[in-house]
Amino acid sequence: MAKLKLSSIVQEQMKKPSPIRQIMKMADRQNIINMGLDPDDIISFGGGWVNHAAPKELQEKYIEICKDSGQFHASGGYSATLGDLKCREQLARYEQEIFGVKELTAENIIIGQSSTQLTHDVFRTLADPNDEILLLDPTYANYYGQIIFALHNPGVKIKYLPVLDPIEWKYLPNVDEVIDKLQQLFTSHKFKIVLFPAPDNPTSQILPEKLVKSMVDIAADNNAYVIIDYAYKTQYFGEMPRYFSWSPNDYENLVALHSNSKWARGLGRRLGWIEAHEEVIDGLERVQQCSILCPDSLHQMAIGSYLEEAIDDGSLRKYVDEGRRNYQHAADVTIKAIDKELGMPRLIPQGGLYTVMDAAQDANEFVLNVLKNTGVLFIPGIGFGNSLKNGVRISYGPLVNDVEKIKEGMERVGRFLKK
Repeated sequence: MAKLKLSSIVQEQMKKPSPIRQIMKMADRQNIINMGLDPDDIISFGGGWVNHAAPKELQEKYIEICKDSGQFHASGGYSATLGDLKCREQLARYEQEIFGVKELTAENIIIGQSSTQLTHDVFRTLADPNDEILLLDPTYANYYGQIIFALHNPGVKIKYLPVLDPIEWKYLPNVDEVIDKLQQLFTSHKFKIVLFPAPDNPTSQILPEKLVKSMVDIAADNNAYVIIDYAYKTQYFGEMPRYFSWSPNDYENLVALHSNSKWARGLGRRLGWIEAHEEVIDGLERVQQCSILCPDSLHQMAIGSYLEEAIDDGSLRKYVDEGRRNYQHAADVTIKAIDKELGMPRLIPQGGLYTVMDAAQDANEFVLNVLKNTGVLFIPGIGFGNSLKNGVRISYGPLVNDVEKIKEGMERVGRFLKK
């Protein structure tokens, strides 16, 4: 019998290193042991997750549902493919309350299993296999693989708009030049989607409104969509960007991708949602019928009930604001520690969980050398874009409750480098 084979696209991708898989393998406990290090002595700046507590009131909603036999029975049933109506209505209220998004209704929202799943489904909804897609350089490492698998085309046409100067180590040193480059790219390519995170992963920078408005307008003129990945939307520092309040009813080609992972520490309680024009939502509903059928009912019941009360009593705003302050403090501690102990070029976070630092050498070698000699884990930047070949991503998210570890980690690295 002939040897059984996986699909050609899976075979090809398995031969290529996945940045996300490499990040997770590097931080794996057994990998640390294999390197002769004590896992309990490792200080990791590799994790891309938040570590603040979920709202206690949300936890209580799960307890109420599980204790009530009728509610628990209901949580085991299917919801609508679009998601539970009450939950969608409360997510629209959440956007209005926290970010001032107006004219947003349940009809503009579809709930999914996670933003990762929804990213896959929105690519299937908006693009064909041979369509061109525009990303930033650097940008989230998982987009590349998601696009290939969603469109089932290993030769999919992905172009990159550079936004980091790796020589000067400056982000968007000239916004007007980037807008000109954007216009040139649209002149020579027929993009169907432009996708970027706000705040960004890995740089924790926030694109200025002038550039985002140009993206939306240029894309609209060329029949293209702009997808903003708002996974870290609540973790902005300073004044909130005005485009955080834009509604898809104002811009028909705007698609907002949301995750429950970061704002309410629901990384393992998987749930996400998309806000878009009703025509896009209708298309997503048809795709989602064939991907997950419907989102998790238990999570929707708990979140919908929690949001309804937390918006009314003002506790939601307090919770989000406190979390933002804590991550801004962790970011400040990280930057000061880098400056004091390492003296390497870095970006000051404008939000999110990260900064990127210029190691001035091949980042893969730098990260491995530092880990072996200090027990401190950084993440090589090359998986996020060519501009970060000599850069590392540093995450302060998991250490938000223990900023002394941030200082200790940088001190270890500083002592080693001075040798």
